[in-house]
Amino acid sequence: MSVDVGRVRALYPALGDGYAYLDGAAGTQVPAAVVEAIAGAYRAGLGNVGGAFPASGRSEAIVAEARRAVADLVGGEPEGVVLGPNMTTLTYRLAGALAAGWAEGDEVVVSTLDHDANVRPWVQAAARAGAVVRWAEVDLATGELPAGQYEGLVGERTRLVAVSAASNVLGTRPDVAAISATAHAAGALTYVDGVHAAAHGPVDAAALGADFYATSAYKWSGPHVGAVVADPALLERLRPDKLASSSDQVPERFEQGTSPFADLAGVAAAVDHLASLDPAATGGRRLRVLASMGAAEAYELELFGVLLDGLDAMGHVTTYGKAARRTATAYFTVAGHDPRRVAEHLAARRVNVWNGHNYAWELTGALAIRDSGSAVRAGLVHYNDRSDVDRLLEGVAALG
Repeated sequence: MSVDVGRVRALYPALGDGYAYLDGAAGTQVPAAVVEAIAGAYRAGLGNVGGAFPASGRSEAIVAEARRAVADLVGGEPEGVVLGPNMTTLTYRLAGALAAGWAEGDEVVVSTLDHDANVRPWVQAAARAGAVVRWAEVDLATGELPAGQYEGLVGERTRLVAVSAASNVLGTRPDVAAISATAHAAGALTYVDGVHAAAHGPVDAAALGADFYATSAYKWSGPHVGAVVADPALLERLRPDKLASSSDQVPERFEQGTSPFADLAGVAAAVDHLASLDPAATGGRRLRVLASMGAAEAYELELFGVLLDGLDAMGHVTTYGKAARRTATAYFTVAGHDPRRVAEHLAARRVNVWNGHNYAWELTGALAIRDSGSAVRAGLVHYNDRSDVDRLLEGVAALG
């Protein structure tokens, strides 16, 4: 079933301000249900977990439901859902725990496609352990990350392969399942950055072969909370730095400090919202999420065809990325105009887009655009409509 974008847009209070929100790749707006879930948690009264009083029990229930919701979103077990402030923080935390078992001469594989949050933690951890970093390279003409190259990068000393499920600037969706199969054949683990991918279609972390799947709720209509999903048995093998007095249970041993309990109520509400995008979807929440996100992906890609065709038809615009499988994310430059100037011009027309490297540090360097301001990014999510796209295209055309 197709997404009823009019119905969906009515659920988002922020969309009433008259702006075209094409900045979703940096963080989405939230539906009223998420706002109400967070406010409701505060109104009910919260306490830290482990207490003998009802407010503490409410917080414990919220945490448990947030774990179940994230597991339903990506396909995992609630007991393997590590919650934290954001993907970057959690990745550094897990990199430290994993690297504790690395030795000099071990190897890790990263890619030039990835957001720096799935590059720098591994590069820095490898340097401390004396491990070797190997790089998978993007085909700059297409934006693809060829899976075949991993056969020559992964070997018996490879301990971890870090790869993105979708580029946050080009939208490229690599063949993560094939990359994971190569890693697993050599006994290596895979750490998959699913932050951008999870907002744009159904996710099956097990089918991807992801030993760790990272995601961030604020990219899929939730609050600023991150999560990493893994097999609980795998997490049991890792010993992160932690306070002596804090829980040693999995997944709690990875969660430093007090959790943002009200925000976690918003996480569950956001997953419930995603599950409702296709009103005809039936079954448990996991099944409804898969159906709804499949419908959202189809809707976004159809609308993205209009956006991309419109940009490519303009002689003064250069678009980057031509991958066969991608999210609805456009990255482009406008001849004679600095990317920041383009973003300011569009903002004056009440169109929100991003400019810059967007933390795709290695990729924008390889494309030789980082030092000149990189490019402009416009991304679609399930609440964008044709009028948003038309306003963007009209604004870019006016710069010709």
